[in-house]
Amino acid sequence: MTPLYKDKGIGVGLRPAHRPQFLNSPPRSVSWVEVISENYMPWEKEGWGRAFQSLSKIRHNYDVALHGVAMNLGSTEAIDKNYLVRLKQLVDRVEPFIVSDHLSWTGVNGEVLHDLLPLPYTAETLSHLVNKIDEVQNYLGRQILIENPSTYLEFNSSTMSETDFLNELLIRSDCGLLLDINNVYVCSVNHNFDPKLYLQEISPERVGQIHLAGHRNKGGYLIDTHDEPVGQAVWDLYEFSLSLMGTRSTMIERDGHIPEWEQMEVELLKVGELQNEFKRSHRNSTTIAESHSPSAEL
Repeated sequence: MTPLYKDKGIGVGLRPAHRPQFLNSPPRSVSWVEVISENYMPWEKEGWGRAFQSLSKIRHNYDVALHGVAMNLGSTEAIDKNYLVRLKQLVDRVEPFIVSDHLSWTGVNGEVLHDLLPLPYTAETLSHLVNKIDEVQNYLGRQILIENPSTYLEFNSSTMSETDFLNELLIRSDCGLLLDINNVYVCSVNHNFDPKLYLQEISPERVGQIHLAGHRNKGGYLIDTHDEPVGQAVWDLYEFSLSLMGTRSTMIERDGHIPEWEQMEVELLKVGELQNEFKRSHRNSTTIAESHSPSAEL
């Protein structure tokens, strides 16, 4: 199937430690950056901060994806109107090629828990999320992407698998999927399922972006920490995803133990190597198939 979103190449989660690199000597190893929306949105009576001023300069050289962590889609509370207003102001100023958030909830009754908390996969939850996403997309005037979660428990009340839930959500809300490969692997270990089967069950045409990241093993239980290099198991799973859906806008997240840019770039170049290897093998297999077609023998 034809993907709904254009492949923008290789990107990186832009963090303050690497901001000077992008301002003073823009790297050629990436073609776009992703930033955390809430760190750049304007504040009431304060306006735009220094972080936004830096992003405005970086925007001249790179496409930008906005990734939110506080939309709180899964909460029973109504969406914060002030949050949406400020997010739309940021979207209008930056003109990002992607706006995304998480399949989670982050607080209720005015309490912000500063975590991405899991949801039961039920018909009620599905309808609730469809309505919330519809409200956001109508207000922003664009589609958003929803990221599959990293989870550490499952609900007995769930009546469908995560992939069935996601596929139905993507269709009914007409949004896209931010496929986090590390999250898939983390959950596969924590909940004992086959991560390759998970990827095979996802609607490939709805995947608009891919995240890669590191995790930590806490006594056989994996935690999505983003403070380690991408592990080999995640690289292998990413390579498998290429065979299923081809290349998508792909980036690496790093939120702790952030290395020097040169070290970060080594991992980013590996993304390019895997993508190029896939493209070469795909071209070769296509050529072989064409050479054995009936029309080629005439």
